[in-house]
Amino acid sequence: MDTAALEAFLAVARAESFSRAAEALHLTQPAVSKRIAGLESALEVRLFDRVGRVVSLTEAGRALLPRARRVLDELTDCTRELHNLSGRVEGTLALATSHHIGLHRLPPALRSYTARYPGVHLDLRFMASESAFAAVAEGEVELAIVTLPEDPKEMSPLESFPLWDDPLTLVIAADHPLARLSSPDPGELSAYPAILPDPGTWTRRLIDAGLAGVGVTARTSFTTNYLETIKMMVSVGLGWSVLPESMLGHGLAPLGLPGLRLLRHLGAVRHPGRTPSNAAESFVRLLAMESAGTAPGVNRS
Repeated sequence: MDTAALEAFLAVARAESFSRAAEALHLTQPAVSKRIAGLESALEVRLFDRVGRVVSLTEAGRALLPRARRVLDELTDCTRELHNLSGRVEGTLALATSHHIGLHRLPPALRSYTARYPGVHLDLRFMASESAFAAVAEGEVELAIVTLPEDPKEMSPLESFPLWDDPLTLVIAADHPLARLSSPDPGELSAYPAILPDPGTWTRRLIDAGLAGVGVTARTSFTTNYLETIKMMVSVGLGWSVLPESMLGHGLAPLGLPGLRLLRHLGAVRHPGRTPSNAAESFVRLLAMESAGTAPGVNRS
């Protein structure tokens, strides 16, 4: 049994597919199949049932899963801890973030970081905040820069480092009938279609709670987690939405609704039970400096 075989096992279990696991590991499908076959031979058990295109864990596979994670986590922690003793900031930093944060918040920090630490290879992955959170919990990435949940209980087992306040506002196309109203009432807003993030996301739950608090029932016509797509659809008059204030402009007009105050928090997330790499520690420090306006080259005037 070797770590490469365990990594392949975890990848197949996570993806429920040999082909998708191969893509994630940057291997060929036969190479992944060979590693799994070798692991099954060494353990003398079958780890996956393969019925047509469906791949699922056997009872033995389910028993191995948490242990394989612990073995690889321990090895990763040991490697990081020994590597950190050198004080060098290098190696691979697996980092997950949402498209919105990657487009609107991270570029200055990424520019500074790559210039300061050329020995670090950034493995940057874009996904929904909730998926990025899960990726940190599962050990797929070391760090995530995401929208933080409002309920602290939902942070478990991870720890967060708040970085930015991100106020949200009602928006509409500048030439939409609602834009002519200084302050639409809830009924007027509910009469038009809404374009909102996917249900169940932390941002959508924040929006739904805020709208319900002022008596607005959203008639949702379309949902997506890509805020740039929502912005485009609103700008061409397909409905109203709630977006970060930083996205105003380019055909969008804000809508004032008495009593509606929405604020989400963006920050870094990591697993406290795992040894952070020097690369991750340095990136979090740089983000904190950048968000406070104290990073070299940052001008907030």
